[in-house]
Amino acid sequence: MKGKFITVEGIEGVGKSTNIDFLSGLIESAGHPVLRTREPGGTPMAESIRDMLLEHGHEPVPDVAELLLFFAARSLHLQNRIRPALERGEWVVCDRFTDASRAYQGNGRGLDMTMIDTLAAWVQNGLEPDLTILLDASAELGMARAGARGGTDRLESEQAAFYTRVREGYLSLASAHPERFCVVDASQPIDVVQASIRQTMAGFLNNKLDHKK
Repeated sequence: MKGKFITVEGIEGVGKSTNIDFLSGLIESAGHPVLRTREPGGTPMAESIRDMLLEHGHEPVPDVAELLLFFAARSLHLQNRIRPALERGEWVVCDRFTDASRAYQGNGRGLDMTMIDTLAAWVQNGLEPDLTILLDASAELGMARAGARGGTDRLESEQAAFYTRVREGYLSLASAHPERFCVVDASQPIDVVQASIRQTMAGFLNNKLDHKK
């Protein structure tokens, strides 16, 4: 049986890394092997593209070039890591996926969403997440948390207005795809956030078990 593909989305500072650890533990405790990975990245070549995208370089990165680099990394990631893991029956938990391109490059940068969806169809070839957990918080809170970590990268250095547009993009996607998205209020204390994730995964796992019968 093929594995399941779960993505975790959200702007900077919403606690993705901490909650991906928690989510992965829940899946493993249910008896499923888990592959944790991230975008951009996940393979050696895709990680090299990640470095180009996030570093504060001397050469400006045009918005279209940024989008194409994200999808180039995604193609490598899908072909060389995600698909093989799913075929082996592993559950893949990915820190961001194509919804991030729609939110960041679509809403944030203002690129044509049709172009993004065309690239998605080409690169993904029908593969979509089984579940997307959106950790939602205001741009101001997310930026404050990210800033407290120090050493912000190129994307983390954007202004609040950019992250407000990105957040709005994520919430629009969640509204358009309620069958796939679960929105979690990431402004709450961590124990409350993780209780929501636990409840979501309990329902998701039960649905998958029922589907097997």
